[in-house]
Amino acid sequence: MMNFQTLVKSYESNKPYIAMLLVQAIYAGMALLSKASISSGMNPFIFVVYRQAFATLSLAPFAYFFERKDVPHLSYTLIWKIFFSSLIGLTITLNMYYHGLNHTSATFAAASTNLIPAITFVIALILRIERIYIKELHGSAKLIGSIVSVCGALVFAFVKGPSLNFMTWYTSGENSEVASTTNQFSSTGEFIKGPLTILFANILWSCWSIMQAPIMKEYPAKLSLITLQCFFSMIQATLWAGVMERNLSSWKLGWDVNLLSVAYCGVIVTAFTYWLQLWSIQKRGPVFTSMFTPLALIITAVVSSFVWKEIIYVGSVCGAVLLAAGLYLVLWGKSRELDGKISEQKPEEETTLESIKTQE
Repeated sequence: MMNFQTLVKSYESNKPYIAMLLVQAIYAGMALLSKASISSGMNPFIFVVYRQAFATLSLAPFAYFFERKDVPHLSYTLIWKIFFSSLIGLTITLNMYYHGLNHTSATFAAASTNLIPAITFVIALILRIERIYIKELHGSAKLIGSIVSVCGALVFAFVKGPSLNFMTWYTSGENSEVASTTNQFSSTGEFIKGPLTILFANILWSCWSIMQAPIMKEYPAKLSLITLQCFFSMIQATLWAGVMERNLSSWKLGWDVNLLSVAYCGVIVTAFTYWLQLWSIQKRGPVFTSMFTPLALIITAVVSSFVWKEIIYVGSVCGAVLLAAGLYLVLWGKSRELDGKISEQKPEEETTLESIKTQE
C-alpha cells in the first residue's frame, strides 16, 4: 500500500515533466507527419486550410463551454488586430513553413523551432520591449545565447561534413535508394530554399508572439482568442490556396496519411498541446516549458533516420548542439533576470509591512 502511495506522489510531482515530454513528442510527430503528407503530393497551401479548419472545429466547443460568460466585447479595431495577427502569425507563417518543409528535412524543421526564443528576444530588443544589460551576467548570457543559436541554425542547415555510419546496416539496397532521394536537394542546390523559408517563417512566428501581449490585454479570453485566429486564418488560407491551386482534385481527402496529418496538426497540436502548455506554464512557469524544446529535435532525428533513412551528418549534430546551447543560455539569462527582479521587489514589500506595523 505504501509503495502505491509513493508511486502516486511521485506521479503527481512529476506531472509537469510528463506533460512537457508529451508536448515535445507531439511536436516531433507534427514535423514527421507533415513531411510525410507533403512528400506524398499534398499541396502545402491546401494542407494549411484543412489544418486550420480542424483546429477551429476542435477549439470552438471548449472556448464556448469555458469562456462563454467571460468573453469581452469585440470592437472593430480589435477585430482587425486579431485578423492581422492571424494573417502574419498563422496564415503566412504556416504556408511558408509547409512550403519550406517540401524542400528540406523534418529534422531541420524541428531544429529550427529552437531558434524561436532567440529570435523573439532580438525582435523585442529592437522594438525596445526587452532590455539588455551587457555588464550583467544575465544580459551577456542572453546576447551570447542568441548569437550561438543563429550560428547553430546556419551550421545545421548548410554544413554537412562526414556522415555518421552507425546505421550502415539499414541503408543498403532499396533503403539506399530512399536515402539518395532524401538527399536530392543537397545535390541540386535546392537545400538552401527550404531552410531559409522555414527560418523566415520562424521570424514571423516570433513577431506574432510579441503581438499577442497587447491583444490579450484587450481580449484576455485565451481560448476564444486562439479560436478566432484559427477561424480567420482558415478563411485567409482558403482564399490563398484557391488562387494557387485551382485543380479541385487536389482538395480531396481520403483515408490516408493526408487526413491523418491535417487532423493531427489541427486537433492534437493546436488544441491539446496548447492546453498542456498553458497548464505547465501555470505549474512551473514559461522558462520550464521552453527548456524541453530540444527534445523534439532529438525525437525527430531518430525517427527520421529509421523511417526515411535520413543520413545524419557531423555538421548537423554540431549545429544541433549549438542550437541547444544557445537556447539554454538565453533561457538561463532570462530566468536570472526574472529572479533578480523578484528579489528587488521583496525588500520593498517588507518595508511596506514594517511601516504598517509601526503605524499600528
